[in-house]
Amino acid sequence: MIILGIDPGYAIVGYGVIESNGSKVKAIDYGVIKTPADLSIPKRLKFIEESMAKLISLHKPDAICIEEIFFHNNQKTAINVAQARGAIVISCIQRCSNLFEYTPLQIKQAMTGYGRANKQQIQQMVKVMLELKEVPKPDDAADALAVALTHSQTNRLAKIFGM
Repeated sequence: MIILGIDPGYAIVGYGVIESNGSKVKAIDYGVIKTPADLSIPKRLKFIEESMAKLISLHKPDAICIEEIFFHNNQKTAINVAQARGAIVISCIQRCSNLFEYTPLQIKQAMTGYGRANKQQIQQMVKVMLELKEVPKPDDAADALAVALTHSQTNRLAKIFGM
């Protein structure tokens, strides 16, 4: 199963593609989509949507997983990220009917077994689980791989317990 994980953002969208075969997982691709800062909001959203379409076309994932957003500080940033997430969701659901969403808490628990794990702990687990030589960079790409790994774990457990 090919799984595309997405860490939504407005300036930077992280993505991670893994292949999951039961308990074995391997990284296929990861990186970021950076939107040009000089573009207007609608053009940045279009850039994100088109970039997602290319990524999905390239990897043909069986499932796409996206992190739900959580903000408590900057409302302007939250609105822009929410708009970008909407563009990502539309692009994904048009191209793959298997779209899943995970909260930051679910991702932390799936990756470490602890809902208050910090970013470095999550990134270390990504490195270990995918048998990488180093933590994926930038952070947004590592976060997206964590989203994909969360789905792999959740999907595997669902099969084991007949859910």
